[in-house]
Amino acid sequence: MGKLEHPHPAGLLKNAAFSQVVVASGARTIYVAGQVALDEHGVLVGAGDLSAQTTQVMKNIGLALAAANASFADVVKITTYVVDYRPEHRAIIGKARSPFFPEQEPPASTLIGVNALAAPEWLIEIEAIAVAG
Repeated sequence: MGKLEHPHPAGLLKNAAFSQVVVASGARTIYVAGQVALDEHGVLVGAGDLSAQTTQVMKNIGLALAAANASFADVVKITTYVVDYRPEHRAIIGKARSPFFPEQEPPASTLIGVNALAAPEWLIEIEAIAVAG
């Protein structure tokens, strides 16, 4: 595992859902492509359900990280794309995402509302960057 620091800059909001700044040091940087709510057979998990799709996306990210000998503890940044984003989606996504970062500072995070993803049934896509030892 790499070393992560989460400084709290004066003048910036300290938010429990994400870190404003993450300083990472380690030997390897891992880039996880945007993950969607497909299982290993290409079957959509959670049709029409943002929470269920977010959970599957996070599971997929975990599988990708494990393949690189890393874990959610190594994640420094995530970018989330949500179709037809509305402010109430933030709580749904946060609740589904938080179990994957249970006892650590959350990574830096960006949430972007988009008109569509590559398939019409996909509601969310998340990509991740990790730094591991």
